[in-house]
Amino acid sequence: MKAVIVGGGSVGRFIAEQLGSSGHTVVILDNDPRVFKQYQKAEKLAGVSWVQGDGCDLGALKAVGLSDCDVVAAVTGDDEDNLVVSLLSKQEFGVPRVVARVNNPNNEWMFNEMWGVDVSVSTPHLITGLVQEAVAVGSFVRLLSFEGGKAKLAEVTLATDSPAVDKEITALGFPRDATVVAILRHDHMVHPRGDTVLRAGDEVIVLVTGDSETDVRRILIAE
Repeated sequence: MKAVIVGGGSVGRFIAEQLGSSGHTVVILDNDPRVFKQYQKAEKLAGVSWVQGDGCDLGALKAVGLSDCDVVAAVTGDDEDNLVVSLLSKQEFGVPRVVARVNNPNNEWMFNEMWGVDVSVSTPHLITGLVQEAVAVGSFVRLLSFEGGKAKLAEVTLATDSPAVDKEITALGFPRDATVVAILRHDHMVHPRGDTVLRAGDEVIVLVTGDSETDVRRILIAE
């Protein structure tokens, strides 16, 4: 896989390190000379190359090979830049998957398919969700949003009075556009099947699309 990361800050470098160590080809594009000075002093990452240029410039994006790129990650510290990078990546180069970082949660509504964003990651919202997930039993906790909020990855830790406890997944009547993708039980992953019986204390991870959130809440939470 070839990935282009626009933004060579700590987030971009961490992503590049993880992808490079897994054998992927990674190019980091950044326009800040200070970032390149830091890179030159740092230990070189296997499979990772750096290019100095403006991610909002078509010429720079062409130079790093977006035309044959599998994934673009726009992770600068500026939401406007991330949106422009996403739009150009999708419309001008047809990149199959564009991931964008949201720095200001108030801007999250713009990070959708209209701007070329396939997946947006809002760090404050993600951290909030993970904190809630750690302390909230019987609550519907959104972990990630996709396609401008049309799809959500959510978690519910089943309370003892949940209507789903001691029932098989197929008997719960989940809507078609909601899928149980994983169950965490006593720190172990349980692969969900139709005959899997849910237990109190299970952390149920659900992919919710369309307008099915209300139905999922009704199935998993005693409301």
